This record gives sequence, structure tokens and C-alpha cells, in this order.
Amino acid sequence: MKLYNTLTKQKEEFVPVHEGKVGMYVCGPTVYNYIHIGNARPMIVFDTVRRYFEYKGYDVNYVSNFTDVDDKIIKKANEEGVPASEISERFIAECKKDMEGLNIEPATHNPKATEEIDGMIAMISTLIEKGYAYEKNGTVYFRTRKFKNYGQLSKKNLDDMRAGIRIAVSDEKEDAMDFVLWKPKKEGEPAWVSPWGEGRPGWHIECSEMSKKYIGDTIDIHAGGEDLVFPHHENEIAQSEACNDEKFANYWMHNAFLNIDNKKMSKSAGNFFTVREISEKYPLQVIRFFMLSAHYRSPLNFSDTLVEASKNGLERILTAIDHLREVIAAAPEGELNVEDQKNLEEANALKAKYEAAMEDDFNTADAIAAIFELVKLANVTAESGSKAYAQQLLDIIVQLCDILGIITEKKEELLDDDIEALIEERQAAREAKNFARADEIRDLLADKGIILEDTRAGVKWKRA
Repeated sequence: MKLYNTLTKQKEEFVPVHEGKVGMYVCGPTVYNYIHIGNARPMIVFDTVRRYFEYKGYDVNYVSNFTDVDDKIIKKANEEGVPASEISERFIAECKKDMEGLNIEPATHNPKATEEIDGMIAMISTLIEKGYAYEKNGTVYFRTRKFKNYGQLSKKNLDDMRAGIRIAVSDEKEDAMDFVLWKPKKEGEPAWVSPWGEGRPGWHIECSEMSKKYIGDTIDIHAGGEDLVFPHHENEIAQSEACNDEKFANYWMHNAFLNIDNKKMSKSAGNFFTVREISEKYPLQVIRFFMLSAHYRSPLNFSDTLVEASKNGLERILTAIDHLREVIAAAPEGELNVEDQKNLEEANALKAKYEAAMEDDFNTADAIAAIFELVKLANVTAESGSKAYAQQLLDIIVQLCDILGIITEKKEELLDDDIEALIEERQAAREAKNFARADEIRDLLADKGIILEDTRAGVKWKRA
């Protein structure tokens, strides 16, 4: 199995630290709002990577954190007049709902920054003892220049970066490129006791501490969006390797950006969408399938036209699976005949083609192409083949879809009257300001493939 390593800029054969095991750390969201559609790409991509490793028999320790203390969380908490923990817990719960809708397997560990402060303080203390960090007026900085390999991941040169700095350098810093490990308490902010006074950790240190605690000093794969390469992942390498005297991660995987209608997603451009908003227009299984339709290192453009094409493609696969099930139910018992054997050999060759694509840096686009070839084979041969052949062909297609996280079980359809009754109940719940129940009903309908659209004339609905 080969994967592209951002550190070396080339594909490398995957060799785990411990035979038969994979330790993966994937940077999770900062929980101050609903996750946006850009957040969904790494979640889907690296969940699929994990699923493939599990398919190949690896025991995967998958760790993904929640950053639950941050300037944005504190700002929102102050605006609402509630504790920061209330904001973070609210949106952790909402994030998990969206992840479930996207069929993302629960992580082995979902550590929260606020629950790992002691470990971060211990790591910072070690860095100070070793001369890699220093304290000034309650702030602890990392001596970037002391770490000789700084810039190895991003391929940035410290001197070039320093020359390009246009903001005023703090008098406290020994060097403009030094970064914060611990910051002192400010009015209206949560804080923890430390040897340097009350305060809270910098962003970068949390992932170094949590990956060390839940996986080890050296992890197999560290992953996230390409926007995290610098400075976040670069800083993680520096502080982890300075502290532990071990290589931090053997492989670095980064997914490319998601654009909206060929433009960078931003609130100012009016093209910023949350997963929750998208779910009101498209089933989240369609979004997952769309995200996997391109190689994870290729930029992906999100548009209604492209998502509709993915919706139609997914429908082709699911229709073929339903047809196979109907054939199996109706066919008499019988052994594989010569023609079945020939067709099954072709099916297994396509399965091998799928595996080859996945083992070439997780090329899900080519893997999906192999599934479409299997669907074509099924549509042409299933009815004339034996029951045993149809069952084996179905098993192959379902297994390969499962690796991609595509749900192939047909959901029980709601009758129109039941849908209308649930919509009326949702409206009543909204009028009573029982938004939790209203959201629950919307999610139930979405799960059944019912898309709601709130209009001035009332709620309209359609089957996905």
C-alpha cells in the first residue's frame, strides 16, 4: 500500500510502527458553530482511509480531537452571556449529529482540549527544561530557531519567513518566528492554573499532547486539511520532536481545498454553507459520495450540477443493488454454471482493480469507477445467472461500497400521509420554540430521504 507523504513529497510504501496496527491522528474542528461543508471533506476522506485499513485487517486507533477552548468559542460565549463550555458542548453534540449523517465511524478517542490541560502543562514544562521554550510575563514561547529542522513539512525557510513579516514583533519574543505555547488569562476568559500563572494553552500544543497520550511518541499517520500544513502541523512537529526526542509522525496526509462554484468558500462571498444547511437540500450520503468522487489531494469544486451528477451516480449503484436483491429473492436454488464462473472471475478482477486504486494513495475516484463497472456487469448478467452468482456479485458490490461508507440498505419509505403529519408536528414544535424536537423531526425525514424546503407559502417536501 502506497500513500503520498507531504513530508517527503512522494508516494511511499506504508510500513506501520507496530505490525498489524495503525495509529492515526486527524485534526478535528474548533466547536463554536455548526461544521461547514469544508470541514466535511477531511472527515469523510480520512474515515474512508480508516475503513480501508480495517478492511485489510489492521487494528486502527483513530484519534480526532475537539478544540473546545479558543478565541472564537470565547467570543460567542460572551455574546450569548453563557460559559464557553456551554458553547463547545452544544456544538460538539451538533457536530456528532452531522458526522452520523455523513456515516463517519466514531473515533477510537475524541479528546477535548479542556480535559487534557495537565498533559499540555507537563509537555510545556519539559520544553522549558530542555531550553526549547521560555516564559515572559505569563506567556510561554517556543524557540523556533533552536529546532534545527523547522520548516521540513511546509518547505519554508525561517529566514525567508522572518523577512516577510509585516506586523510589529512583540518585545517579549526573542525571535519574530517564536510561537505561543501558553497564554495568560484575560478578563472574561476561562483559565487554568499553571507554573506560569493562570491562563490557557496555545492551539498547537493540544494536538502534540493528545497524539502522544492516545497513540504514542511516534504515530503512523497524521492527517488534516492542507490549510493546516503551516503553521499548525509544522509547529506540532517542532514541539513534539523537541520534547520527545522521537520522530513525530511517519506519514503526513493532507486533503486539498473545497471550492464553491469555483470560488473559495467565505462568508463575505456569500458561499459559506454548513453541513446542516446542505442536508436540507441533499441527503448526506450523496454529499459523502460526491466528496469521494475526486482524489483527496485534488481540489474539489462544489456545485449543484456536480452534486446532482453524484446523486444520479449513487442512485445507479443503489438501484443495481436493489435489483440484485430482487433477482436473488426470485431465483431458484442452483449452483454456479460455466458462464457464472466466467462472470465471477470478471467481478473479482474488478474488485482487485478497486483495491489497486485504494492502495495507490487511496484513489477513491478510480475505486468508484470500478464499482460502476461491477454495476454494469450486474445489470447485464444477473437475471440470466444463478442465485449463487447473484449473491456473490451482490456481496462484492456491497462490501466495496461499505469501505467508502456508502449505505446500501434500502430505508423503509414513509407514506405521504405520515410525512405530512410529521411536517405538521415540526411546525407546531417550531411555533412552541421546541427547536430540539423540530430538528429531530427534520433529521428523521432526511434520514428517510425526505427533503424539506421552507417557503413563504409553507413547507414543501420532496423525495430525494
